Amino acid sequence: MPKQLPTLKCKTKLLRPADAPRGSSWAFVVLPKTVSSKLPRRGRVVVNGNINGQTFRATLEPDGQKSHWLKISKRLRESAGVAVGDSIALELTALDKEPEPDVPADFRKALKAAPDAYAVWTDITPLARQDWVHWVTSAKRDETRRRRIDSACDMLASGKRRACCFDRSGVYSKGFAAPKAAED
Repeated sequence: MPKQLPTLKCKTKLLRPADAPRGSSWAFVVLPKTVSSKLPRRGRVVVNGNINGQTFRATLEPDGQKSHWLKISKRLRESAGVAVGDSIALELTALDKEPEPDVPADFRKALKAAPDAYAVWTDITPLARQDWVHWVTSAKRDETRRRRIDSACDMLASGKRRACCFDRSGVYSKGFAAPKAAED
């Protein structure tokens, strides 16, 4: 029987990102540390959530400050009847089993072309696969991304099951951060 994870409740302010590209319509919240500390891990966590009766599934991202943040789409905001600047009541339940990550087409193609790497890929956990995907997709330049895909395939083919030195929380590497909030 799957372990029932608790539903976490909090109130937090809906923020607008300061550096969002022109035309962006998303917003975000940062979870209070007391709520975030009750999640199963400091890294990414997939949750079922509820804002004003509107249910959703999303991935909480680590903020590098021992908490998490959540991107909220315009569609969810509108259906929940909330606006940037509002204090919102949020309910979150972490999934008891991590879902499979979305593997980008270029990475998927490279894995399928490397049978030894693909064999290890299919044998690791969804959370480990998510780390590899995040390591590849976090590259800022195309050439870095291509190099990471090649390296990932080489490392997996040699039996490596985890992305090297990957700090899921961002606390030590400062690799994750919540967006900076715009001043209203």
